Amino acid sequence: MCVNYIPIPKRLVLSQFAAIEPKADWPDEVWQDYAAPMIVHGRQGRQAVVANYGFLPKAKLPQGARYSTMNARAETIGQLKSYQAAWQRSQLCLVPMLGFFEPCYESGKAVRHQISLLNDAPFAVAGLWRAWEEENGRRSYSFTQITINADEHPLMKRMHKPNDEKRNLVIIPEADYDAWLDCKNPELAKAFLKNYPAELMRTHALPQIRSHSIRSSQQSLF
Repeated sequence: MCVNYIPIPKRLVLSQFAAIEPKADWPDEVWQDYAAPMIVHGRQGRQAVVANYGFLPKAKLPQGARYSTMNARAETIGQLKSYQAAWQRSQLCLVPMLGFFEPCYESGKAVRHQISLLNDAPFAVAGLWRAWEEENGRRSYSFTQITINADEHPLMKRMHKPNDEKRNLVIIPEADYDAWLDCKNPELAKAFLKNYPAELMRTHALPQIRSHSIRSSQQSLF
């Protein structure tokens, strides 16, 4: 599933999402444990917070543990220990972006494709966040993106290996931003978790521009 995406530039935080801008910056492209913006509801309305992409950052995992929490499956988000408490507390967020990347095997090999909206407008996907109390007394944050089955989605069923289950990020329509952020009932939150119309999305091949192993642009919070 999605492990790499293009976050919105800071200049769009206010103009496109009516959110208070954070002071920190973030890279142009995001991978696991990179810093990226998430949008939550604060005391003054929507607020963008720079957080770690990955619900359980590598630095917080037990030594030798290897598993990813960049994506949380909607089917199990309320049962898995990693997410259960935050889900029950309705710690919902929006993850704003310009596009995300998936491999397409229609040519017989993996070809990196960018998925975005048809009009290339910024959009936001459903996420779940948590806070961490650091040794210096400060608080840091992390988030995961929520995914759902997309076996029948006209666009997303083209992604990943032919026999793999197809998954999709949950794109929240702009009209539902505040309803999602304000939702305090986990059962009601499930009603937002549905596939975005394929006719409003597009995809195109995009060669690998930078390697995620190059960490010089990373701005980790941990």
